[in-house]
Amino acid sequence: MSKIGIYPGTFDPMTNGHFNIIKRSLKVVDKLIIGVADNLNKTPLLTVDERKKIIANDINSLNESNKKIEIHNVNGLLTDFAKKFDADCIIRGLRAVSDFEYEFQMTGMNYQLSPEIETIFLMSADNNSFISSNLVKEVHKLGGDVSKFVSDNTIKILNNKNTSS
Repeated sequence: MSKIGIYPGTFDPMTNGHFNIIKRSLKVVDKLIIGVADNLNKTPLLTVDERKKIIANDINSLNESNKKIEIHNVNGLLTDFAKKFDADCIIRGLRAVSDFEYEFQMTGMNYQLSPEIETIFLMSADNNSFISSNLVKEVHKLGGDVSKFVSDNTIKILNNKNTSS
């Protein structure tokens, strides 16, 4: 019986930290569903389709492992999305203590809604613990080099977005 995991996020844009969590998730689950969400509390720079395109391009580097990954839009409750795919768990990355409080509350709510779905936390790798999509967008918009934090593909899309804005 295969284990199915959901890795949800806005991925606006996907960072090397996100990519690291994706790779490490594949050690825990047999199939990974990346759920790209429009967060009602955020104003994204990239469209959902642009974010999905970045993810699809970046996971191609995983060769055979990328066949274990699907990318879908998340609409509505995460627990309903997870049930739709018969997921066993939700995977969340933690960068710092500041992430924990929000994630702790979200995990508690998800458990109340669907106690059969576990939440698994993966700590970010040390070299990714300070990276956030918001910081990447800000540094890039101000002309800084973000090549250590995101893929070349992401930089191209950010360049096009900032040029057309």
